[in-house]
Amino acid sequence: MEPSLETYLALSGILFAIGSVGVIYKRNAIGMFMCIELMLNAVNLSFVAFARHYGDVTGQLFVFVVMAVAACEAAVGLGIIITFFRNRESIDVDDASIMRN
Repeated sequence: MEPSLETYLALSGILFAIGSVGVIYKRNAIGMFMCIELMLNAVNLSFVAFARHYGDVTGQLFVFVVMAVAACEAAVGLGIIITFFRNRESIDVDDASIMRN
C-alpha cells in the first residue's frame, strides 16, 4: 500500500512544527540552524509530494532551488557563528546582542 498525499503532508507539517518550536526555544546558534534546516526539509517534502501527486516536475525543481538556498545559508551562517565564537568564545544567541554596537 502506497502512502497518500495526506500522509506526506502530515509528516511535513509535523517536521515543520518541530523545527519552528526548536527555533523559538533553542538558545544555541548551531541548534537553531539545525531546526531551520529541518523546516526547509519539511517544505521540500511537501514540494516533492505535490509534484508526485500531480505528475509535474515543477515541485522537484523548486526543491533544487531550496537546497541551493539552504547550502548558501548554512555556509554564511556557520561563518558568522565561527567568527562570533572566536571573538566571544560562546555561541549563545543571547550573547549576540553585543554585536549591535
